[in-house]
Amino acid sequence: MLRFIGSFFGGIFTFLTLGVLFGALTIGAVIWFYARDLPSHDSLAQYTPPTISRIYSSEGKIIDEFAKERRLFTAIEDVPDLVKFAFISAEDKNFYTHKGYDAGGIAAALIEAVRSRGQNVRGASTITQQVMKNFLLSGDRSAERKIKEIILATRIEEALPKDKILELYLNEIFLGQNSYGVTAAAQTYFNKTLTQLSLEDMAVLASLPTQPSNFHPVRGRDKLMARRNYVLRQMHDNGYISADDMDTALAQPLRTVQGGDYVSYRDALPPRDYFTEEISRQLSGTFGENEFYGGGLTIRATVDPEMQSVAASALREGLEKFDRGQGIWRGTSRVIAPEDLTTEAQWRAKLADTPLPRDIEGWKPAVVLSMKDSDAVIGIEGLPDDGHLIPAEDVTWARKRQADGRLGPKGKKASDLVSVGDVVLVRAVTDKDGKFRRW
Repeated sequence: MLRFIGSFFGGIFTFLTLGVLFGALTIGAVIWFYARDLPSHDSLAQYTPPTISRIYSSEGKIIDEFAKERRLFTAIEDVPDLVKFAFISAEDKNFYTHKGYDAGGIAAALIEAVRSRGQNVRGASTITQQVMKNFLLSGDRSAERKIKEIILATRIEEALPKDKILELYLNEIFLGQNSYGVTAAAQTYFNKTLTQLSLEDMAVLASLPTQPSNFHPVRGRDKLMARRNYVLRQMHDNGYISADDMDTALAQPLRTVQGGDYVSYRDALPPRDYFTEEISRQLSGTFGENEFYGGGLTIRATVDPEMQSVAASALREGLEKFDRGQGIWRGTSRVIAPEDLTTEAQWRAKLADTPLPRDIEGWKPAVVLSMKDSDAVIGIEGLPDDGHLIPAEDVTWARKRQADGRLGPKGKKASDLVSVGDVVLVRAVTDKDGKFRRW
């Protein structure tokens, strides 16, 4: 009997031992199979995310920036602690203690998915795993990608300190509005630097990684507010902020650039023109497009913005004089149907939809509404409907090209050049004292 019992338990022990050995070999084989073509420790340690290239004037002012992914790199020591804690609380509260993956979080996510029968599937990726997604070929949610992600996460934990991994994450993560990394996002959503962010601002940014498109500050305002408040409570529960600080931040409204509460950083940039486009073309050819759009280049240009503006005005004035000197009316070739001119709301809507240059200083889109004696009555985009006219005296310089290609006689009245519904560009003519004379 004793021999039978001993044989029985011996068989169970052997079975369990073989099972454990077989399981270990299987896991080892899976890791070896998926780890064959993954990056080495060296490539992981040397990885740097693409950043914005900026062009500065001779006075040191930013005049343009180029990037496929709008990102401003910030070293981890320059990131305020509360910004770090906000993202850690929102995404990976065990970041400083795990070895690249959170087994407890994965198990909890699996249990929740089983209980909900797949209806409530939440992510269990650590910050380290999210950084590793950048080394993978795709962002699909497959088991193969998750295995590779975990392998890379354990490797990077061996190659880099925790703060360096967090630095990669905070500079790499997509936060919506074509903003990558916390510094660019702080500028996009609040027009602030990281040090200027309030506690509630930090919580807003930390809310965005999971669903940046659904947490839009205007379209998804309620969802974003709920997520922001969750992050603030997590920061308190994890011991990063006091209860008073949490309550104060929770009571604050959601204020963003998109909601009209702050001026956009773009308002400080001049309109893009041919000068910076030419710099882009030349440097893309010299350094390569990827380096120019993602290398974080700082370019000091020779342009003097004030002199450039004077030169542009002089060139534009010269072109206008040259065009008038040809004596030929060309127009815009755009026409609005007469039935769409019945009411002011109608013609304004149609004019707004008409593709025309709207960035030429002094010139405004307009449409001919009717004829009045020898003048044309026009409606001008952006100005009140106040009986604006193109007088006969402003058409006598031109001849209209006929359907057969020949030029007609010089204009004597507005109807010789334009018809009702014609879309034109107009500018104000003033006297030496700046007093308005005509369109």
